Amino acid sequence: MKGKLIIFSAPSGSGKTTIVRHLLQKYPSLLAFSVSAATREQREHEVNGKDYYFIPKKEFRQKIADNEFAEWEEVYAGNYYGTFKTEIERLWAEGKHVLFDVDVKGGLKLKEIYREDALAVFVKVSSEDEIIRRLSGRGTESEKSLETRLGKVRYELSFEDKFDITLINDNLSDALEKAENLALDFIAS
Repeated sequence: MKGKLIIFSAPSGSGKTTIVRHLLQKYPSLLAFSVSAATREQREHEVNGKDYYFIPKKEFRQKIADNEFAEWEEVYAGNYYGTFKTEIERLWAEGKHVLFDVDVKGGLKLKEIYREDALAVFVKVSSEDEIIRRLSGRGTESEKSLETRLGKVRYELSFEDKFDITLINDNLSDALEKAENLALDFIAS
């Protein structure tokens, strides 16, 4: 079966990961998560092959040269992220539609490649103050890293109009319901 791709992209703090996790939990027979490759350090709570495929930069660059990625990006200076073509094919072979939680540029690249088989959803909140509150609430950001992320948020917001649809996530229960409807309608189309 050739399935579909549902791509959720968003600036940090917009809630795309929460939305993706909800959809995976609610529709496990329909949807599967595309695990991305990453060169950054694995965090204590993360599982290799479940959260990311953690690989060294040299190996990542070789996989770029070997055309193994559907998309890849240097997201933060020196840290590469990408989607293996084989990951998409593996999930389709399982009879699932593929759900993505990727950065904005990666999401647009996937949409460009898979066109009508992909739905690109841009998730955002309606104010920068809310993003600051959410990022600060994580307890993982220093003052400097928060400023870096906010700069990236502002940049990523400029790509909103290139996505198929924007999902506002000011109220989580409303956003989850809208995400469910978007996913199910797209799969049925």
